[in-house]
Amino acid sequence: MNYRHAFHAGNHADVFKHAVLLALCDALVAKPSPCFALDTHAGRGLYRLDDPEAQRTGEAVDGVEAVMRCARVPPALDRYRDAIAACRAVHGDTAYPGSPWLLAHALRAQDRIACCELQADEAAALKRELGADPRIGVHQRDGYAAVGALLPPRPEGVRIGRGLVLVDPPYEAQRAEFDPALAALREGLGRWPQGMFVLWYPIKQRATVQPFLRRAAHLPAKSVLCAELMVAEESALRMSGSGLLLCNPPWRFDAGLETLLAALRSVLAPRGGAHRVQWLRAADA
Repeated sequence: MNYRHAFHAGNHADVFKHAVLLALCDALVAKPSPCFALDTHAGRGLYRLDDPEAQRTGEAVDGVEAVMRCARVPPALDRYRDAIAACRAVHGDTAYPGSPWLLAHALRAQDRIACCELQADEAAALKRELGADPRIGVHQRDGYAAVGALLPPRPEGVRIGRGLVLVDPPYEAQRAEFDPALAALREGLGRWPQGMFVLWYPIKQRATVQPFLRRAAHLPAKSVLCAELMVAEESALRMSGSGLLLCNPPWRFDAGLETLLAALRSVLAPRGGAHRVQWLRAADA
């Protein structure tokens, strides 16, 4: 694998993905019972936007920095902005948190988190950053295989019934990544049917993801929700937006998601863009 997320940290896809992730975590912690989170493609956990990799692409300028410098931010983005501010209060003004850091920030002392990263240097950096947290297990392993190995969750031998699985692969193989991703979701739902499963995917042209979404509608979940945010015109050459596939999302989560995406669009694509929240299969279908 050649992918390094440091080149893309804090871009529009990260903002979208992480804002939704925080909303899902908030829904989980609204109930007192413990929950579990599995991050299958965790990365290094914390990024520096003044590092050469991030500076080379400059993608954070139109992503997280657009949100943080906006003078009139929609209230729906306050949760995301607060999390970024909390990270920067500890790690400095150029820090950007990856999903493992955000999970650790949003979940509670009684909750447990497993983070998987295949690349040795990224896994080592993740362990240095979060490995001392007793709630978090860092695994240098294939994230897809971890779905079968770590579900249903039994940290310290105690089975946990609630939680989420974030599948955020690098898509180096482009559309070919959909096959193993859907296979992992199918296996995970079979092993932990009450869990929430979230799959991020990039969009260059929406038509190219339609076959994937048709297949996703038949996953063995109680409900399947699709959310997409486009920040530029569709193009075969660049990522114009991205989407999240949510299996078993919280009750009425779609209404809040619509508000969140509209707020993201107003800041990240003020001159246009598009968003949609669509049930591929509703809970009563």
